[in-house]
Amino acid sequence: MAGLATSGSNPDVSLLYDINGLADDAPGWFDRTMEFVGEYGLMLGMVLLVLWCWWTMRKRAATLDDAATSLAAIVWAPLAAGIAVLINIPIRGFVERPRPFVDHEGLEVLIDGKTDFSFVSDHATLAMAMGVALFVANRKFGIAGIALAVLEGFCRVYMGVHYPTDVIGGFALGTAVALLLSPVAMALLTPVTNAMARSGRVGWLVRERGSLREAAGTREAQSESGTEPGLGPDVRDAASDRDLAA
Repeated sequence: MAGLATSGSNPDVSLLYDINGLADDAPGWFDRTMEFVGEYGLMLGMVLLVLWCWWTMRKRAATLDDAATSLAAIVWAPLAAGIAVLINIPIRGFVERPRPFVDHEGLEVLIDGKTDFSFVSDHATLAMAMGVALFVANRKFGIAGIALAVLEGFCRVYMGVHYPTDVIGGFALGTAVALLLSPVAMALLTPVTNAMARSGRVGWLVRERGSLREAAGTREAQSESGTEPGLGPDVRDAASDRDLAA
């Protein structure tokens, strides 16, 4: 199955020229920035976002079980991205869609050396899989991750190395893997992170000891004062952010 879009009248091709045409009017420094951002910068930002989510949620965990569940959900984000890219290998081989600059002239290609097939975009797949998996773990970080993924898709078309439908296909693949395999991943990962949480050596990876002691102390104080034990605002926020993981 050769290219999915070969005609200039095709909306996919028209949108490609419209977005990539912005590079013609942009200054050279901006195009170089977009090249770095689209090829490396946004993916690095996604990794840092996952680490930030882990660092934040390990401090806000109310119990060891909560901490273990949170870590399992966060670990699923990079794993989902890796699995989605592996699934994309046979898809690319089956579709065999050439890069847009192979079939269409006049494109401003910002990066050289792209000789593999175009559909679907690995970068879009990776970014959206991580963004959606983060959304399952924590809505606030997940929204930021999905926004980065959308920007990544735009950059790939702007750079002239993907059709818009390559990006859309990557978004769909990443989303499907992150959501459909999440229950299986959580069932497999949670026992591992539970064991880690109770380990004296690697327990710090799962939760911050001080935050758990503070949460326990707050519940004891509420019990002694005669008020109904409850969760603090940070813990309530964390529980709300994780409601989709259930």
